[in-house]
Amino acid sequence: MGLHVPGLHSPAAGRKRPAGTRARRGALLATLAAGSVLLGGCSGEAERLGMPDPRSEQGEHILHLWQGAWIAALITGGIVWGLIFFVIWRYRRRSETDIPVQTRYNLPLEIFYTIVPVLMVIVFFSHTVKAQNAVLDDSITPDNVIEVVGQQWQWTFNYGLGQLDNSADDDLTDQTYPYQNYAYDAGTGSHIPTLVLPAHETTRFNLHSADVIHDFGIPDFDMKMDVVPGRVNHYSITTKAATAAFDPTSSNLLKPISSKEPETFRGACYELCGLYHGRMIFRVAIVSPSDYKSYVKELEAKGFVSKGAPILGGGKSTLPADLNVGSEGETK
Repeated sequence: MGLHVPGLHSPAAGRKRPAGTRARRGALLATLAAGSVLLGGCSGEAERLGMPDPRSEQGEHILHLWQGAWIAALITGGIVWGLIFFVIWRYRRRSETDIPVQTRYNLPLEIFYTIVPVLMVIVFFSHTVKAQNAVLDDSITPDNVIEVVGQQWQWTFNYGLGQLDNSADDDLTDQTYPYQNYAYDAGTGSHIPTLVLPAHETTRFNLHSADVIHDFGIPDFDMKMDVVPGRVNHYSITTKAATAAFDPTSSNLLKPISSKEPETFRGACYELCGLYHGRMIFRVAIVSPSDYKSYVKELEAKGFVSKGAPILGGGKSTLPADLNVGSEGETK
C-alpha cells in the first residue's frame, strides 16, 4: 500500500491535455508579442520603449536612462522567470507519493539574493545621478530666460525684451530679473497659452507659483519640475529642430513648417493643484531664432507688455471666467 499524504494530491492528476494545446498557446503568445514589437517599431516607440522622441538635448539623457532601466529590468525579469519555470520543471512531482525535501535555509543563496539587489540599486542610483547632473547642469549659459508662472488654473509665459543679464539669476530670492521689460502670453479660461522657444538655443525656465504647488512638464522634452510657492526652481532646455514658423496673420501667430509634424506639442501641470487642475495645459512650439524674435515683438506690438518686472500672478482666477490682463500688466 502506498503512502497517501493529504494536500499533495492534485485534483487534475491523471488528466492529460492534448499534445498540441501548449504548443498552440505558445505560438499564439509569440505571435502577439512579435506583432506588438512590430507595430511599436513603425513609430520608433519600440526602440525608445514607449518614451517620446526627445526634442531637446537634455531629453536624450533621460531617454538613455529610461532605456537602460528597461533593459536591466527585462534581463532581470527573464532570469527570474527562467528560474521559476526551471524549478517548476526540474522539481515537479513525478508521482502522488513524492514529498518535497524540506530545506530550512540555504546560506549561499540567501547571500546572493541579498547582495545582488543592493548592487543593482547602487548601479541604478549611479546612472540616475549622472543623468540628473547632465540635465540640471547650471554651467551652461542660457541664450534666453523665460519666467514661467503657474497659477490656479493656467500658465503665464514672460518673454524678455532687450538685453539679457544672466547675473540677475545669481540670487533667485531678490527682485532683480534678467530683462528690464517683458512680453507675455497669459492663459485664461478660454485661452490656452503657447510657449514659444527658439531652435538650437538654450532657454532657461524660472518657475514661479502664485498660489499652490504646480508642476511644469513637457513630455516631448522628457522633463518636468515642481513649481513651489516662495521658491524659484529652474532648469534649462537646449531645443532641437523647429516645428513651426512665425505667421502674423494666424490667430496664434504660428504656422506649421511640415505636414509630417504637428505645429505644436503639449505641456501640462503634473501636480494635482485644485478643482480645475485638468485645465492647466499649454502648447509648445519651436521656431527659428529669427521667428522667435518676431513672435516676441508681435506680442509687444499687441500691447502684451509688462514693464520693469514679469507678471508673476497673485489673485486666484476661477474658471470658466477669464483673467483679464491689461496692456501694462495690470490684472483687472
